[in-house]
Amino acid sequence: MFNHLLIPLDGSRLAESVLPAAGAVARRFGSTVTLLHIVERTPPGEVHGERHLTTVTEAESYLAEVAAREFPSGAATMHVHGPDEAGVAESIARHADELGSALIVLCTHGQGGARELIYGSVAQQVLSHGSVPVLLVWPGPAALVFACNRVLVPLDGSEPSEAALPAAETLARAFGGRLHLLTVVPTVATVSSARSPAALFLPIATAVALDLEEQETQIYLDSLAARLRQDGLDAGAEVGRGDPAWEVAAVAERLDADLMVMATHGRSGMSAVWAGSVAIRIMARCRRPMLLVRAPGPPDNL
Repeated sequence: MFNHLLIPLDGSRLAESVLPAAGAVARRFGSTVTLLHIVERTPPGEVHGERHLTTVTEAESYLAEVAAREFPSGAATMHVHGPDEAGVAESIARHADELGSALIVLCTHGQGGARELIYGSVAQQVLSHGSVPVLLVWPGPAALVFACNRVLVPLDGSEPSEAALPAAETLARAFGGRLHLLTVVPTVATVSSARSPAALFLPIATAVALDLEEQETQIYLDSLAARLRQDGLDAGAEVGRGDPAWEVAAVAERLDADLMVMATHGRSGMSAVWAGSVAIRIMARCRRPMLLVRAPGPPDNL
C-alpha cells in the first residue's frame, strides 16, 4: 500500500525529524522514497532559526546529502521544484499525484512554519488538493523511534470515517501491532452546537438519548473489531464519553498509542476535520504521530 513515500524537506533539522519514521515505513514495505524541496518564489532567509534553501542548486546538494546519509541503499531519489507560483501545500499535493506517491510524510514544524502545521493548516491543505494520506510526525526524541505496536483509530460512527481503517490495518499488519477503535459519545454538557438546544431545554431526554447512542455505538465498534480479528488482526474497541478531542487525546495517552489514524475531508480552518475540527484539536493536545486519510467526498472550499 505504501510503495512510494514523498518527504518534503525545507533544509532544517526540525523538518528532518520525519526521516526515522519514513525510513521505518520504507523498510517495512520496501518503499521507494522521493525527497522533495520546493523553492519558494520569495523564500525567507531563515527557517526555524536555520539558513533556508533559496536556490535549486543549493537544494539539490542538500537533498543528495540527506539521501546518502539516510537511505544509503539507493532507495531515495531527489526532486527540486521551483520557484513555484503555487503555495507550498498545493505543490506538495501536486507532486504526490504526479509521482504516484502513496504517503506524504510531514513534520509538524516543517514546510509552512510551526504555527500553521500545529493547527493542521498545511496538512489539511495538502489533503484538500489531493488524496494521498499524510503522516504527521512531531519533532523530538520520540520521533527517533517509529512503531505501530498500538494504533488508535478514532471513528465517529459514519462510513466516511471508516476510510481510516484500510491504512490502519495495513500498518498494524506490517508492524505486528494492535488496533484500538474508539468513538466518543458526548455528554449533555459536551454536545455539539447542533444538538445543544435540545440539551438545554430537554436535558433528561437528551441524557437518555445519549446513553442509548453509547450502547448502539459499542455494538457498532464491537462488530468492526470482530471483523478485524476474523481477518487475523489484534483489535479492541471502546466508547468514550465527553468532548471528542479531549477524550481521544486522553485515550491516546492512556494506551501510549504509537500512532493515531483518522479520516478527514481535507478541509482547512475551523470547519476542518471529522466532528468539527477534532483532529486539529487533538494535535494541540497530544503530540503523537498522526496519519490523516482523505475521506470520500469533496472538501469544503478553503
